[in-house]
Amino acid sequence: MEMEETVSRVVSELEEHRGNPQPPPLSEQILTDLQLLLRHSLSESLYDELSSKNLSPSSLNPPIASAMDSSPPHHSLLASDVFLSLLLSPNAPVFTLFTPISFLSFLRSLRRSCKAHSHSGPAQHAPQPRKRKRAGRPRARNPQNDDDSPDAGPQQHDPGLLLRVLEKLVRVMDLIHLDRFPETLKSLIQTVAEIPVTAQDTCGSAAQYSNLLGLCSRVLNAVLEPEHGEPSDTAAEVLKSLCSLVLMAKSQARTFALGFVTSLGGKRDGVKKALVNFPRYLAVKAPEKAEPRALAVDSIMEVVRVVEDEEQIAFVKYVVQMAQGKSSLRLLAVDLILNLVMSLKNPLGVESLDSESGLSEVWGVWCLEALVKRCSDVSGAIRARALSTLAQLVGFLGRGERTSVVLREFMGFGKGGDGNVEGGMNDMLRKRCMDDKAAVRKAALLLVTNLTSLLGGAIDEVVLKTMGLACSDPLISMRKAAIAALSEAFRTFSSETVITEWLHSVPRLIIDNESSIQEECENMFQELVLDRISIAASATSSYSEFSSNRKMKGKGIDNEMEMLFPNGILYLLREICNGEVSPWVKKICTNLGKKKRMNHKIVSALQNIIGASESIWLRHSMPIEKWTAPPGAWFLLSEVSTFLSKAIDWEFLHHHWQLLDKHEVEGEFKSPFVQKNAFAEEESIECNSVAWASDRVFLLQTISNVSVELPPEPAADLAHNLLKRVEQFNMHSTEVDAHLKALKTLCKRKASNLEQAEALVLKWVQQVLSRASDIIEKFISENSEQNAQGSFFTPPRSGTRKGKKSAAMSKSLSKAVTAIYTVGTLVIVCPSADMSNIVPLLHTIITSGSSGPKLNKLPGPATSLQQEAPSFYIQGWLAMGKLCLADGKLAKNYIPLFVQELEKSESAALRNNIVVMMADFCVRYTALVDCYIAKITRCLLDPCELVRRQTFILLSRLLQRDYVKWRGVLFLRFLLSLVDESEKIRQLADFLFGNILKVKSPLLAYNSFVEAVFVLNNCHVHNGHRESQGSQTERQLFSVRGTDEKSRSKRMHIYISLLKQMAPEHLLATFAKLCAEILAAASDGLLNIEDATGQSVLQDAFQILGCKEIRIPSTRASSDSADVEEEGGENGSAARGKAITQAVKKGLIQNTVPIFIELKRLLETKNSPLIGSLMECLRVILKDYKNEIDDILVADKQLQKELIYDIQKYEAAKAKATVAEAEGTKPKSGSNQSPDVSKNLTKTQGQTVGQSKNNNKLPSDSRVASAMADAAAAATARSVLREINKGTGTPTLGSLNVPKVKSCTGTGNSKHVKRVDVIQSVMKRQSFDSDEEN
Repeated sequence: MEMEETVSRVVSELEEHRGNPQPPPLSEQILTDLQLLLRHSLSESLYDELSSKNLSPSSLNPPIASAMDSSPPHHSLLASDVFLSLLLSPNAPVFTLFTPISFLSFLRSLRRSCKAHSHSGPAQHAPQPRKRKRAGRPRARNPQNDDDSPDAGPQQHDPGLLLRVLEKLVRVMDLIHLDRFPETLKSLIQTVAEIPVTAQDTCGSAAQYSNLLGLCSRVLNAVLEPEHGEPSDTAAEVLKSLCSLVLMAKSQARTFALGFVTSLGGKRDGVKKALVNFPRYLAVKAPEKAEPRALAVDSIMEVVRVVEDEEQIAFVKYVVQMAQGKSSLRLLAVDLILNLVMSLKNPLGVESLDSESGLSEVWGVWCLEALVKRCSDVSGAIRARALSTLAQLVGFLGRGERTSVVLREFMGFGKGGDGNVEGGMNDMLRKRCMDDKAAVRKAALLLVTNLTSLLGGAIDEVVLKTMGLACSDPLISMRKAAIAALSEAFRTFSSETVITEWLHSVPRLIIDNESSIQEECENMFQELVLDRISIAASATSSYSEFSSNRKMKGKGIDNEMEMLFPNGILYLLREICNGEVSPWVKKICTNLGKKKRMNHKIVSALQNIIGASESIWLRHSMPIEKWTAPPGAWFLLSEVSTFLSKAIDWEFLHHHWQLLDKHEVEGEFKSPFVQKNAFAEEESIECNSVAWASDRVFLLQTISNVSVELPPEPAADLAHNLLKRVEQFNMHSTEVDAHLKALKTLCKRKASNLEQAEALVLKWVQQVLSRASDIIEKFISENSEQNAQGSFFTPPRSGTRKGKKSAAMSKSLSKAVTAIYTVGTLVIVCPSADMSNIVPLLHTIITSGSSGPKLNKLPGPATSLQQEAPSFYIQGWLAMGKLCLADGKLAKNYIPLFVQELEKSESAALRNNIVVMMADFCVRYTALVDCYIAKITRCLLDPCELVRRQTFILLSRLLQRDYVKWRGVLFLRFLLSLVDESEKIRQLADFLFGNILKVKSPLLAYNSFVEAVFVLNNCHVHNGHRESQGSQTERQLFSVRGTDEKSRSKRMHIYISLLKQMAPEHLLATFAKLCAEILAAASDGLLNIEDATGQSVLQDAFQILGCKEIRIPSTRASSDSADVEEEGGENGSAARGKAITQAVKKGLIQNTVPIFIELKRLLETKNSPLIGSLMECLRVILKDYKNEIDDILVADKQLQKELIYDIQKYEAAKAKATVAEAEGTKPKSGSNQSPDVSKNLTKTQGQTVGQSKNNNKLPSDSRVASAMADAAAAATARSVLREINKGTGTPTLGSLNVPKVKSCTGTGNSKHVKRVDVIQSVMKRQSFDSDEEN
């Protein structure tokens, strides 16, 4: 009875809307009734009742479809459930109930329900305002917005209803055939593909969402059946709809889509065909950003893995072709190649070398070839990515024995291969290691690292040098990559070139500002130097047994040592004590020792190396007094002994000290101070003497380091012996330092407390000072007596002395030099010592070179010690400098003398030492030295390169530490180092201006630029320069004045170096300052353009305004910072570049063009040669700022005409000059004429120019060329203004009152042109440039 009432309610509802084409939606009660009837299988009763009322079953469709379209989401989904239940009811008329329109309504209901639920979640708040804006327009969509109200919330979130609808949809797919309704099928596929994303928030639990994804998969599998259409077409539509899910970020929806796609690999052939093309479709749709692109690559590879091998190779071919497409595809291809080679099997075909099919043998090589080409791509990001990818593949493929052989052959390093050929691997690496993009350089270093492992260290020397330079790169990541690359080369291949480059590049990074780089430097040094030498201990431990069992006849000592210590151990030790490496080695050893990372094995190894060397020397019956340890062994032992004093054997040290000390006393090794000239002395010393002195010095340092561990008696004996040696004053200067340091350390060991130790040190210091002062005073008096005796001879016998007196004087000089050096060292060892007796002696020495009536009355030598004993004179200044560092009052009196000597001294060695002392004075007594900085900077132009380099380095350090400020003439004088004759100084200057000052003082170049133009040209008009006037000699000395090509190129190099440091906004400001302070000053008469220096300043200004470095292209935006990121991107500098608006540039050019016009008129009235430079500069500006100048020229037509005419006239004169120059140098043969001229000449015209019989009838070729030049100039002027006017036509020359000129090139196509026409054209032309022609 209840069911009959339900049926009658449904039928009566349908009867009310009979005949209504757009019936209202069924109410929720009616839908519930229908659902109840269908659940109890009473659909036949419903159909019978409908037929009794003359209603067709199809009458159910319109109201249900209306309910699915217009109702709230929950109501709509309930109507969808009823719609599917009707189709699934027993004996249901499916073909009557199913219509495409009703099914589309069902799909809209399904889509809307999922979206409504997802919009109510927290993640979808952003789109809601757009929904509200649209809600007012279609009235039917208003109920849809009701699902956002909180009242309807609990009713709408019913995931069970949605799951039931999808379950019924799966069953309905077996009843309906959609092959007749392709649009409906397409809509179904798109709707189901969206559900995993839109319905994610609908499901309350993970299990429900998993069920939802399973139902979507079943629906998509069902549509692939043949009854719904061609499987290949349907599969293509399914994959296309799933593309957005596959390419989205990691989520369950993406996992579902990938799982479904990969499951299609086992389907029928039509589906497989669509699946094969799907990776290509994904590649086209892949996003360009890095992270989404990486996910796209992963998705593509998931699909590629499930297709057949032949299809995989076909896709590889597609990727290789894609590597030649647009930039986004090339970048994606590079990423895909990496995954293809690493994921697919047998990339290089090594597993199928014996098979007949060669298909799989080459696809990996195709990929490598494509990668190598992309390593030279025009895009920096692609180059960097290709290089890093190639590096990863080299590391991956190099693991296998067979693949590494194929890889080496491909790289050109196989049998008979040469990677150094043009276009080879080494050639490419050289270019990429010096690329202007930092990311590219970093990737190239990574590739070099992996190639080094592959090739066993056979690395190109140029690449090796480039890796060393990269260790000084301003980017931290670059320096780390360079350390890794060089260290890998050193680890793999211990050649002398690799060891040298590593030692000169990596250890210096111990003073890097980045702590991580310091730690990496320490780790690499410990692994590659200390640990490598420690391994030698095991080799030498069994050496005595090895050598006793066999006789090594015919082997030299060096060869025997090399056999005993392979892998470059001896060369490594020798290079460690190199003067450019040893400071960094000391710093590294100190850091490792403080961190307690020193291993005692290194001490044993060094002792064994020294002992083995001595044993081999003795076994070869060589005299022991001539033996020296392997270079660097004692040096390294002295450094590590500070922290490993207990590991060093005292008997070992005592034995070698007695050995070295004994034979020196016997006189086998003489002191180097035996000659008058200090530089000749060093060159004359024998190598074994130098090696002996070095060994002795480092042995003394080692003894002083381990003196704490020495027994008291041996320590006292050693101190006594050292003091006796010091008092003899016959040692080298380095030995003096070592002896005094060891003495001080031993005194501390001998004393019981600190006060006693200081008293003991002071006692022997005063004793040594007393003996030294006696020797110095004696030498001065002897020199005075000799000069007094020699003054009676004519000429005086002061230049050449022979016999015993000469030998005695030489010995006395050597002793005095050592004594005065010892005095300076004692000041450092004990600053509190009494120097009252020494100061007058030193004063006598340093003033001996002065002249004047007052100084002549002072007691002292009659002739200068500077001439008689230059080494003694130099050491006197050094000792006085050390005294001044210890005594401020003394420094105040003598610093002016140092400056005076610096200015007048002819000795480069003395000037160099005084510069070093002045730098130390600047740190200790900044206020006293500040007023002399300008005089110190004169040494930047010293004739000696060493003095210039030393001055530059010391002043740079003082400037970085703010002891000296960038003010006055200092910055302007530093500019000349950019064009110094020495390449080393130029490199230092480039680094200072391009890296240090760019960060520390970014405004310095901008603030001083205009003043630099005046100073370099020695022009005195500029206000800022007038305040810093010096002597005329100094001004000329620190200028690069001159109009010759060499001087101009030097000045332009300096200008360009400064422009490269400026930010875009500073470039515009510099442009404006040049126009205002130079061009405007010239036009106003403030700058004399008739003066040579004024003309030079004006010409420099024109060249600067026309150079490319002052322009601001859109791509300029700070390449250095952008290089840090692989893909580039915006940064602070790029934002500043964009902040320079077009309005600023337009205002700038509006002020500039009138200045140019006024200046042009002034130069024309004075017939100045600078008019050419002005017109060339103006032409460049017209092209660079054509958008900004457009408005100016439109407003002033007369100015536009003048510019056209002037540019044409200048181009014509320029072309004629070029042609005239060519006419004067070319061979006089008609066959050698230029193509443009020869086209317009007949056979008669091809005769020689020198045939005088035709001269009265025919014009010369130069006039023909002159006419052609006029036409070319007109074309150039029109092209410039056409660009400015954005394509609009330029007024004809006739409208500008300019004489018309016929062009030879304009009528060159006519075969009947007579030369008379050319003559008439030339005759008609009025001469507007008679001054130039005359």
